[in-house]
Amino acid sequence: MKKSIFYNITFIFLVAALGVGVAYLYMLKYDKQKYTQELNERYSIVSRATLYRLLSQPINPAFQKELGVYKMKLIKDSDDIKKVLQKGEVLQKLSIRIGSSSIYYYKKSNYLLIESINKKAILLYDKAFKPYRTQILYIQLIFGGIIIVLFLAYLWTIRRLSPIKKLKTQIDKFAKGDLDIHCKMDGGDEISEVANAFDNSVDKIRKLNNSRKLFLRNIMHELKTPITKGLISAEMLPENRQKQRLISVFQRLETLLNEFIAIEQITLDGSFLKKRIYRVIDIIDEAVDISMAESSSMEITVQEDLQLKVDFKLFSIAIKNMIDNGIKHSSDGKIHIFAEDDVIEFLSLGEKLEHDLSYYIEPFTQGNNQNTKSFGLGLYIVDSILNAHNMKLAYEYKNGYNIFKFTKIVPII
Repeated sequence: MKKSIFYNITFIFLVAALGVGVAYLYMLKYDKQKYTQELNERYSIVSRATLYRLLSQPINPAFQKELGVYKMKLIKDSDDIKKVLQKGEVLQKLSIRIGSSSIYYYKKSNYLLIESINKKAILLYDKAFKPYRTQILYIQLIFGGIIIVLFLAYLWTIRRLSPIKKLKTQIDKFAKGDLDIHCKMDGGDEISEVANAFDNSVDKIRKLNNSRKLFLRNIMHELKTPITKGLISAEMLPENRQKQRLISVFQRLETLLNEFIAIEQITLDGSFLKKRIYRVIDIIDEAVDISMAESSSMEITVQEDLQLKVDFKLFSIAIKNMIDNGIKHSSDGKIHIFAEDDVIEFLSLGEKLEHDLSYYIEPFTQGNNQNTKSFGLGLYIVDSILNAHNMKLAYEYKNGYNIFKFTKIVPII
């Protein structure tokens, strides 16, 4: 989840929103300090001017007019003065050499009480005062607008990237071998270009695959006919050694043709597999029959109750190919087969392979620089069949024996 681009984008926008929030709080703190400072400076000027006036002369209309310049009003009603002084909240009190001043907050208004050292006092009403909450409205609007823009940008970005999920779904289907996918997009951005390029590629692969299947099936059909005719013709010959050779050759050709068909199925997908539960001994018996190898060239040790869920025909071909290769490449013309628990082993006496196993599972790989030692399609077909069954082909050389193993098999208990 943390590697998802949507997660990363969401995280980035959340960090940006958090940054805006922190900036808002700092701006709010700074603006409040500035507001308080400006208010205190104005009250300080009014207080000093008033105190000096109280010491030198009485309150007169000219002084009241002067207070109006500072947007301050003299409170004359004694009841009003009493209410403010009794019920108001003292916000700040400042004393100087010639007197003191106190700020009272009462009914959402500020009042300034000024007292001189000669015991004269007046109460002023601040007509310009506005609670700070109303002052921060413009800050809230600015930062609220930024948050809204960020949120809209986030939604727009997610919407523009949402086709990636559809494209990923189609790619997953393609990875499973499903070519019936369509992901064309009308947008002109890079994601749409990638999706359209992928769609065009899949379309070309689909057409090539269909052409390939048609070509292979036509070739196999054309080959099967003469092989069948040759086998029938060979059966009509008089009984002799040449007849048996011809029949054996045509049977071998038919077996090879069936293996080519198996290759075609394996390289397409795994949907063709007809998996059932079979005894391993029965699968090996079938492999021995179609290998046409002499029983004297094989030694088989199989756990009797060992069962696997596999495609009987294909798994028999895989074992048959291992028998053929084992006998063909052994120094004594024999192969030993062991099957127990979760592994099937094929042992043959001979020299160690020159290369890693990955080299020999390629089609028509040569061994020991001799054409007669070619592994042909044998190990390639075995590896393909095992992969289709989620199994692996392994190799090791021990005590003079080449040992091939079917690993990761899951026995049925």
